[in-house]
Amino acid sequence: MATTLRKPPAAVRAGSGKPAADGSRRFALLLLSPTFLVLALVVGYPVLAGFRESLYAKAEGLTPDGFVKEGSEFVGLENYTALFSGDRGDAFLNAFWNTTFFTIATVVLETVIGIGLALIMHQALRGRAVIRAGVLVPWAVPTAMSGLLWRWIFQPDGIANAILGRQILWTADGFQSKVAVIIAEVWKTSPFIGLLVLAGLQVIPREVYEAASVDGASALQKFWRITLPLVKPALIVAVLFRLMDSLRMFDLPYVLIGGHKESVETLSMLAWNEAGNLRYGVGTAYATVLFLYIAVIAYVFVKVLGADVIGTARENRKAGK
Repeated sequence: MATTLRKPPAAVRAGSGKPAADGSRRFALLLLSPTFLVLALVVGYPVLAGFRESLYAKAEGLTPDGFVKEGSEFVGLENYTALFSGDRGDAFLNAFWNTTFFTIATVVLETVIGIGLALIMHQALRGRAVIRAGVLVPWAVPTAMSGLLWRWIFQPDGIANAILGRQILWTADGFQSKVAVIIAEVWKTSPFIGLLVLAGLQVIPREVYEAASVDGASALQKFWRITLPLVKPALIVAVLFRLMDSLRMFDLPYVLIGGHKESVETLSMLAWNEAGNLRYGVGTAYATVLFLYIAVIAYVFVKVLGADVIGTARENRKAGK
């Protein structure tokens, strides 16, 4: 029986699928255009409007006619230059240091504890579902409620002092308040990293560990040579998300310790305080600096450390690129 061969399409006969690929890209952009429009409205416009607001300051003093000035006036970059001089500069540097310190301390502890939680939840233990649910409970508690809970624990006559057998004023202004914020933050958000690392552990083939056992690898060697490298993509993304969230820390120290406390005042709290005093230009200047700070951290993780946030590396591997 003779077999009739169909002629391939023109694009395939020419040895190139570029026209079809271009058409697919245009169609994909058309489908994504509503999303881009929404992002421009809810993200792009507020960022630009905030930067414009940071170039203005509340009008103060009297007009040439002797009337009190009202509204705001254009001051250019004065709100930004003022962040590095005088009392405002001291407040900014203190808040910047607190923000960085909280971010580094909490993320490092959360990473270590989160990996440990993921390894425990990954084991084939009896009651594993109950263990996973219990581990995720702190992450599910609203931050404000978590702050109130820990404020009760850190009261002068609370559980923390009863366990330590000492009278520590955790919620007063001092280094002990930093420790209280770190403890509360680590307790709440370590399960988040544990959950993402657990997802990475579940895609590691069991045969890899079996082969390592045959070769005589110890448990520590399996962790350093197999587990950690293979969960690195998920771990980097988890750490990136936690860094971005910690840099915006506001509600936990505000509820747990209180506002206007120099020892725990972050950039978000400082911006909130300035806006609450109707100094919107200064407040948005703080917020803009924080936005740039977060953007730099995100860029470093995505470009330098290779954080695969949207799964492009996986798609490239599938395509053989």
